[in-house]
Amino acid sequence: MARDYSGSPKHHQVDAKRKRLTWIVAGSGLCVLFYMLGAWQNSGTSLSGRDDVFDRVGCDLGSRSIGSSKSKEDPSSSVPLDFGSHHAVELNTPNDTVTFPPCDMSLSEYTPCQDKVRGRKFDRDMLKYRERHCPAKDELLRCLIPAPPNYKTPFKWPQSRDYAWFDNIPHKELSIEKAVQNWVQVEGDRLRFPGGGTMFPRGADAYIDDINELIPLTTGQIRTAVDTGCGVASWGAYLLKRDILAMSFAPRDTHEAQVQFALERGVPAMIGIMGSQRLPYPARAFDMAHCSRCLIPWFKYDGLYLTEVDRILRPGGYWILSGPPINWKTYWRGWERTQEDLKQEQDAIEDVAKHLCWKKVVEKKDLAVWQKPMNHVECVQSRKIYKTPHMCKADNPDTAWYRNMESCITPLPEVSNPDEVAGGELERWPERAMAVPPRIKSGSVAGVDGKKFQEDNALWKERVTHYKHIIGSLEQGRWRNIMDMNANLGGFAAALMKYPVWVMNVVPANSNADTLGVIYERGFIGTYQDWCEAFSTYPRTYDLIHASNVISIYQDRCDIAYILLEMDRILRPEGTVIFRDTVEALVKVQSLTSGMRWESKIVDHESGPFNPEKILVAVKKYWTGEAPKEQR
Repeated sequence: MARDYSGSPKHHQVDAKRKRLTWIVAGSGLCVLFYMLGAWQNSGTSLSGRDDVFDRVGCDLGSRSIGSSKSKEDPSSSVPLDFGSHHAVELNTPNDTVTFPPCDMSLSEYTPCQDKVRGRKFDRDMLKYRERHCPAKDELLRCLIPAPPNYKTPFKWPQSRDYAWFDNIPHKELSIEKAVQNWVQVEGDRLRFPGGGTMFPRGADAYIDDINELIPLTTGQIRTAVDTGCGVASWGAYLLKRDILAMSFAPRDTHEAQVQFALERGVPAMIGIMGSQRLPYPARAFDMAHCSRCLIPWFKYDGLYLTEVDRILRPGGYWILSGPPINWKTYWRGWERTQEDLKQEQDAIEDVAKHLCWKKVVEKKDLAVWQKPMNHVECVQSRKIYKTPHMCKADNPDTAWYRNMESCITPLPEVSNPDEVAGGELERWPERAMAVPPRIKSGSVAGVDGKKFQEDNALWKERVTHYKHIIGSLEQGRWRNIMDMNANLGGFAAALMKYPVWVMNVVPANSNADTLGVIYERGFIGTYQDWCEAFSTYPRTYDLIHASNVISIYQDRCDIAYILLEMDRILRPEGTVIFRDTVEALVKVQSLTSGMRWESKIVDHESGPFNPEKILVAVKKYWTGEAPKEQR
């Protein structure tokens, strides 16, 4: 054990001084000897082959590169020594910078993979023409999507839930077509969202209260939801104050910019449709699914669409339906359909639900609710009675990127007794966010156990603290819509829980580890995506993009210039991007983004300057397109 001393020890002090004097004299003599030897060598005597050795190893530190031959013009020229830091990599000179011009103003709302002109080339059966159809390589744009001429910074949350600037989304179609239903109203220079919907004329708040009387929405049991055919996502917007996070989606169709309205409000949403392909979410992702007059033909194609909802619903999850054909006895005249037709549709839906082993919880007024079983013990036995749909075989139920839907029941994980929750029971929210997810407990995620999960949480807590020092406060509402392009276990989203933000967690579709199911088990939302293609959203819909090692992952798969252009497309003016990657990758990014009207800076890793991974923070400058001459 160490002890503290009040002063230095003084015994044998004389002997110590004598020894030090001897060492000083000996050292001085050696210095004189080596000085004289060096002077003799420089006077003309050289070691045999010395110049050749220097030439080969490139000892000339002047303007020549390593390994170049020594200058013959001035062999005695001296090179000044440079004691500065050389760990940084120089950027390309301005002459090498690629400049990306603005696109035409007609492309202000361009959605590459949901382009209406391209969509017309595809089959209308099962709405395939509205699914993702991305441009070929020779069709990709190398220009910057412009913002509307009078674009303004969106309202901050929570005010943005109810208001948006009309100049940011200059569309009046919905305010006219859905005027009676109160989706959106134009009030001077702004849009107002009263919270109305086709099936909730009293507003989304009252509608959600009606649902809460039927199933528990405020106990933390239900956290993730999916809204099919969401409109302007008012249902998802008003669920947020109940700590329920909804993934809302709608197609790009005649109702212009539904999803753009939703994201401008600061509500999670993406462009999507139930057509012929699986939704880009893992199995057992959502606690609740919702359709309010979403016009999806649930009973057609042998109940294929309800079968897909069954795939993405958690064991014990709920499906809520309002609108045709529910309560058809009251509304059949207004829906301009016969009573017989509506009754047949409801009977068909009831039959499909029964074959999926769902239990009808309740039907009250305009709402009907079904519940998926906790496990498939009884469902497997019922296949003796219900021959279709059969249980899927030899299939990864999480595979959902460009994968066709299948008319078979996605089997739940096996259980040891009929009362057990298949796949493992989840904690209630908010404990669910930090509890070890069942998929990790069961060993489904290779190389990740409970300890590594907790370490990852601690790591991202540290990183977000570091980000706050770089980009400023997260509390003030400057950032609302955040995207994590390579979300891994969702640690970044978890570290942001206390801030007024939401995170679209993206797991690259070609990742070695599929972790999106883990992210949903934690109570967050996200999607699969291949970043060699465009994301299913409108331009200018995210405030902050986080890209951890995305460039390194994709640099050998596709041209990263197009990834950066896609990031520019979906990023708001004055939005921020945080890259984490190697210095080499970040230098390449910086050289490209300097021609994209971005300002950027490479800063040290949170652990200090000696970590080879660095951080690049970039801000998209504010600029807009020009209005046509007739509008000026």
